[in-house]
Amino acid sequence: MQFHIILVSPARPENVGAAARAMKTMGFGSLRIVDSQAHRQPEAARVAHGSTEILENALHFQTLEEALADIDLTIATTARNRSHYHYFCTPQELQGQLEEKQQWIHHAALVFGREDSGLTNEELALADLLTGVPMQADYPSLNLGQAVMVYCYQLSALNQLAQSVMPEAAPGQLAALRERVTQLLPRLGCEDDRKMVEWLAQRLGSVSQRDTAMLHRLLHDIEKKLTP
Repeated sequence: MQFHIILVSPARPENVGAAARAMKTMGFGSLRIVDSQAHRQPEAARVAHGSTEILENALHFQTLEEALADIDLTIATTARNRSHYHYFCTPQELQGQLEEKQQWIHHAALVFGREDSGLTNEELALADLLTGVPMQADYPSLNLGQAVMVYCYQLSALNQLAQSVMPEAAPGQLAALRERVTQLLPRLGCEDDRKMVEWLAQRLGSVSQRDTAMLHRLLHDIEKKLTP
């Protein structure tokens, strides 16, 4: 699995530099920037200190959707109330999810939002999994660089797993499953059931490879029954 960090519209170059430094310290190297040139500013390089190659090699995209075009699994970070979501994992739980998916997901991305407002609802809807850092304070706050460090530290074990020989897997299994479900719901007359649609959208990203294969078989049987 190749793992990418995506920063959406970062405003402060120092935060981007701190994110790059955290990435290199924990063994990550692929950075993508959406709708910002903060990584090109001198302040970013100064804070990055020894990890400027991550800034220099960062890919820039106009929209998050473009940045995710080749990504098989998207994880979005959010500080919003987790009770709004059916599935919300901590960094520790995310590690377990990714360890299982290491064998069959080719490209995964962890997306961080704007310093002041995070990710929009439309951007969160692009994610397969949602994650956040549990806070003890009444007014929780992590700046962008700190948040990237928390996740890079927790997920650094993935770099050790990556050194093992992993079996080949067909790319796009999860995306194909999501597309298949999206097309099937209108045929079943369920597209207006918002709870069902939201539950599926937020749960599909957590399924294992075995469950993904079984769901494809189930959907195939349903599609056969629906075909005149």
